[in-house]
Order: sequence, then structure tokens, then C-alpha cells
Amino acid sequence: MEQNSESGRFLSSGVPGLDTILSGGFTRDRLYLVEGEPGTGKTTLALQFLTEGVRLGESVLYITLAESSAELAAVAASHGWDLSGIHVEEIITDQNALDPSQQYSIFHPSEIELGTTTQRILAAIEKYQPTRAVLDSLSELQLLAESALRYRRQVLALKQYLVSRNCTTIFLDDRTALNTDLQVRSVAHGVITLSVADQAYGNDRRHLRIVKYRGIAFRGGAHDYRIVHGGLRVYPRLVAADTRVRKMHHQLSTGLAELDTMLGGGIEEGTSTLVAGPAGAGKSTVAAQCVAAAVKRGERCAMFLFEESRNNMLNRCDGMQLGLNDAIESGLLVVQQVDPAELTPGQFSQAVVDAADRGARVIVIDSLNGYMNAVPDERFMGTHLHELLTYLGQRGVVTIVVGVQAGLIGGSMTSSADASYIADNVVMLRYFETAGEVRQAISIFKKRGSTHERTLRRFCITAQGPRVGAVLSGFHGVLTGVPTLVAPPDNNP
Repeated sequence: MEQNSESGRFLSSGVPGLDTILSGGFTRDRLYLVEGEPGTGKTTLALQFLTEGVRLGESVLYITLAESSAELAAVAASHGWDLSGIHVEEIITDQNALDPSQQYSIFHPSEIELGTTTQRILAAIEKYQPTRAVLDSLSELQLLAESALRYRRQVLALKQYLVSRNCTTIFLDDRTALNTDLQVRSVAHGVITLSVADQAYGNDRRHLRIVKYRGIAFRGGAHDYRIVHGGLRVYPRLVAADTRVRKMHHQLSTGLAELDTMLGGGIEEGTSTLVAGPAGAGKSTVAAQCVAAAVKRGERCAMFLFEESRNNMLNRCDGMQLGLNDAIESGLLVVQQVDPAELTPGQFSQAVVDAADRGARVIVIDSLNGYMNAVPDERFMGTHLHELLTYLGQRGVVTIVVGVQAGLIGGSMTSSADASYIADNVVMLRYFETAGEVRQAISIFKKRGSTHERTLRRFCITAQGPRVGAVLSGFHGVLTGVPTLVAPPDNNP
């Protein structure tokens, strides 16, 4: 029997994105460990798990050994939840324990307290007969057990007891005990780790990782997650291989006949195009022109802006009569402003995937440099981008990525983020100086889908939008920025 084939054996976690990583959810009647340092969102995840059970009409139980019911209610209220459907059992040391007359003299306090705690846990389970339960937290049990052997036996006994009563249980471990061993990891059916990575600037990066899940082909690796109003939201790591398909793709027009000619007829569906060049050369305008042509055909589009503000971009496009505001009002175009200091790579990838799921046929990422800033470790920027572009390509989406190069004139311009080896097509914009005027040139450096024109053409931006002129056949060395005139420029605009 294949893994993950018994869909009826799973319980939903209630956490958006987590069931996808778990390949269906939690296997019923098993014990799971959710571990992480304080503040990583363990309690929130547990409450989401129980709230989902309440929604389905199940009996659910939250056993707390550290937090009071009032503290739990405050956590729930911050997310807009009501705990009335959740049975909360407080097993917290009574304040009378501070009275010296209550101290034990013959037996060690932990021996008495562990037995009492265990009895109260079992009594609560017998009373409510839950199908979902949460124990918060294991650190208290570990401190009471004192020895690793006693602690392991206690956890094993609780596991067997809960499984025998058809209860799916989550144990929370905040790793604050004296010795953070791996006893419970070996006992649990599945282990989820939550962690927070400090950043020098911007929001902290939160990662969720499935360390173990017996018998299930889960999605491994680190997955971004955030704690927002309403609980945890997990953004599964994008795996393009999961959607690998083979089909024919058609060419789409850019809306500029001369540019289509240079591209060998247009841009193929399912390909990625890098539009590179120095600042102000017209890269974003070329991307906006492709979007304008698509919405005129009635196709949905999405644009993700990292540097330029949404308002400035739309006003600029209105000045060129591209009509993007009309496309937004009709619902054909979605323009999202992205803050790289706040948005995680996983969250951004999920936003792009959601746009494709809503039917976007053309997606613009402006710019690659801004996207790179959203990836905390530059070593993996290429991998993130490759997975995203491959996924979109397999969905038949035309992806246009803007890349800003440092410098204005010259062939030695560089970019802090080079995606030319990943992109299917590369459109290059250049400045060059001639006759006391700074002009722009456009060329196609790379095209995988078809043959393409290898010439350089004049490029300019007018009040009616971008324009591609005739071939710059009378010049030599345009890419250097200071070309030489080798023939009379009869055909040069």
C-alpha cells in the first residue's frame, strides 16, 4: 500500500498550509510532539488544532501544567477565538505549596507531585473522552520525573493510554527543562519543530520543520510561517517537481510588433523572461507593456513590485496610455506592493502561486534585486528563484523578471543578482551616447523557445508608450556606451 493512501485516517491540523506539508494532516489516534523555544507559537498551533476539532463537533481537551486558563483565554482572544468549546484542565501547583507547613519531609516532593499530576491527567481524559488533546508542557513532567528513565516511562505510559482511547494528542515542549534530551522524539509518531531566526533588519524569520512522521511521505525542509491575527499561517516550501507536466505552449504578443519580431514571434507560454539593464532604461515599462497587451486579450495578470510604489507605477503607466488602472477595476490585473523587510521568501512564493491559481497568465516580478533582499541567505537565492520560475512555467504562466544592473554606460555593468542562466529569455536594455544625446538600445541576448533576432534596435519611451525602432546598423560598439559611426545612419531614428 502506498504512503498517504488512507485519507480517512487523517485529522486536519486547522493550520493553513500545515496539512499540505504533512501530506494530509495528522494520522488519527497517534501522539505528536511540537517543540520550540518560548514565543515560537506552540500554544497558538495547539489551540488551532483543538478549535478545528470543535468546529467538527469533536470533544477536545487542553491540559495545562504551566499556563492558567485565564492566560489561555487571553491568547485565544488575541486571535478572535472562543474557548467555550474547549475543555481546559489546569494542573498547576497550588499557591499553598509556598506554605512551609505544606513541605514534605519523608518523601521527595517530586515523587508526590508526579503521581498526583499523572492521576489528574488521567482523570481529565476519562471525564471528557476527547478525540483531540493537548498537553502543555512536557518540561514540567520532565522536571518532576528528574531521571531520564522515569521520564521516558511516564511519556510511554501516557502515549499508550491515550492511543487506547482513540485520542489524537499533541505534546508541547518548550525546551526549558534542565536537560533537553531526545526521549520524546523517539516515542512520538511525528515531531514538528518551530524556530525563529534573528535578522539584522526587518521581521524575524520563522521556520517550521517536520523532523519525523512515521509512514508518511511528508514535505521535508524548512518552511516559512508567520503568527498573524487568526493563528499560524504556514507557507510550504515550493517544490516544482510536484507539478511537472508536458504540453505545447503558444506564443504571446508583447503588443509591440518590432519587439515580437526580435523575439521570433513573441514570448512563449510557460517561459520566464529577464528584462535587464541600468536604472531608468525602461525595464519596468517593457514589463508593463507586456501586461497591457495581455489584459487587452482578456488574460489575467499579476504584478509584484519591490522598489517602485504601486501608485507611482500606475500613474506612470497612465501617462503612457497603457490602461492598467482600467484592468485593475475590471479584475484582470492585481498589483501588489511587496516589502522585502517584512515578507518572507516562502510567503512571497505563496503569494505568486496564489496569483497563478487565480488564473494569472502573465506575472511580473519587479525587481530581482528586491526579491533577493527578501531571501535572508543569498546562497540560496538562485534555488528559490529556480523553483518559483519552474513551477510557474509548468503552469503555462509567462513570467517577467526585472533585473537592475549597476552603472549606466559600458559593457562592464554588473548586477548583484544574476538570473540570466535561469531565465528562458533575456532582453537587454542599454544606454549609448551619440551626437550629443543619450539614447537607448534594446536587444535579445537569449531565447530558448525559438530563433530570435540578434540585432540591436533603438528603444525609446513616448507619451503613447514604449517604442522599438529600426536596427542600429550604422553603429559599432553600441554596448560599450560610446559607439563609432561606421556608415551613414540613414535608417536610424
